[in-house]
Amino acid sequence: MKLLVVEDDRETAAYLVKGLCESGYTVDQSGDGREGLYLASSGSYDAIILDRMLPGMDGLAMLGALRAADIGTPSLILSALGSVDDRVKGLRAGGDDYLVKPFAFSELLARVEALLRRGAAGTATTKLRVADLEMDLLTRSVRRGDTALDLLPREFQLLEYLMRNAGHVVTRTMLLEHVWDYHFDPQTNVIDVHVSRLRQKIDRNFARPLLQTVRGAGYCLRAPD
Repeated sequence: MKLLVVEDDRETAAYLVKGLCESGYTVDQSGDGREGLYLASSGSYDAIILDRMLPGMDGLAMLGALRAADIGTPSLILSALGSVDDRVKGLRAGGDDYLVKPFAFSELLARVEALLRRGAAGTATTKLRVADLEMDLLTRSVRRGDTALDLLPREFQLLEYLMRNAGHVVTRTMLLEHVWDYHFDPQTNVIDVHVSRLRQKIDRNFARPLLQTVRGAGYCLRAPD
């Protein structure tokens, strides 16, 4: 699942991004309210975590603009302002939850998980399936047939992207940008190493391989003919 963090304090932003990525999420980050609004307006995020006091545009103003544009992405407000009135203002501005700084990362993670569950109760997809391979985005579990597969967080992110693009060739550059969230030299073998490890887990000991290498192009996850 993909999250957007809008936080102008570099130390806090780095702390959040690191923890969320280690928890298996794909994370984009911005330190400016206007840029955050631009990114969030794409509607491509499963949840937004944003500071209330931001340069460029206040966090509450950013939320108000999103809600006015009928973008209902679940949002968690972070703020040092913790009075009842402050929390009420945040929720009425369009926030779905409000967490006062300083906070424990474990609590933030639990609140994000709750937001995602509530969002999934609406229109969001909670399960992905390709042939007999199934991914549950809420429990973050993967099965092939009756066999549970134990994936590392990066392997889960890689498989999620491949399953969302099942039947289509995805290039190494696409994987680097969407799974790793930054640019590598396209000639690096980091992708090949992770794909090889993932293939061992999802295809080894199964009669029909799903993950294909498309020579000179990239990779494709597809159901056998």
